[in-house]
Amino acid sequence: MTLKSINLTEDIYNYLLSVSLRETLVQKALREETAGHPQSMMQIAPEQGQFMTLLLKLINARKVMEIGVFTGYGTLAMARGIPDDGKIIACDINKKDTAIATKFWSMAGVSHKISLELAPALDTMSRLIDKGHRGTFDFVFIDADKPEYPDYYKLALELIRTGGLIMVDNVLWSGKPASPVETDRDTLAIRDFNAKLHEDKRIFLSMLPVADGITLAVKI
Repeated sequence: MTLKSINLTEDIYNYLLSVSLRETLVQKALREETAGHPQSMMQIAPEQGQFMTLLLKLINARKVMEIGVFTGYGTLAMARGIPDDGKIIACDINKKDTAIATKFWSMAGVSHKISLELAPALDTMSRLIDKGHRGTFDFVFIDADKPEYPDYYKLALELIRTGGLIMVDNVLWSGKPASPVETDRDTLAIRDFNAKLHEDKRIFLSMLPVADGITLAVKI
């Protein structure tokens, strides 16, 4: 037995998927299409998507926000985790990538659950706060421009209800935040963000080595 998380070799990872992943045909088709995208590495891992579906089921989520849509795989996963009358506010600024997303949302029959907001996420979040949506969201997924993580998180804490869950993606960033020699813009931003969340007494916190690292924060 080991006292730390297991090292996922290719064989172990493939085994994990073979006995755990329950991906729909539409999800698989979207993942395969996105594999040919020049920025395909931006798509979340399938096991992370399934974990998100499970989390939404666990907290009985009905109202969700996604910050950073890309081609919509994560949105599909979250749509599976909320009821038919649930709603996902999906924020992005890229019309080309989200056009792929909307095509697959339609194929999956979940478009009615998703409201795509093609505008800077901070503007959308501020507008929702102004319109009285403070403290009404069950789940917020943050996966967009890394230096803006603190701003997304600040507004997410306002929008989320007490006991609601915030998930932040890429918090391990290929291991770069752990290395003091890595000083690029995104790494510095994530390193500083992680340190500040560690000290934030407004949340219960857990960082997990899933995919590129995720942080789960429950609002107290």
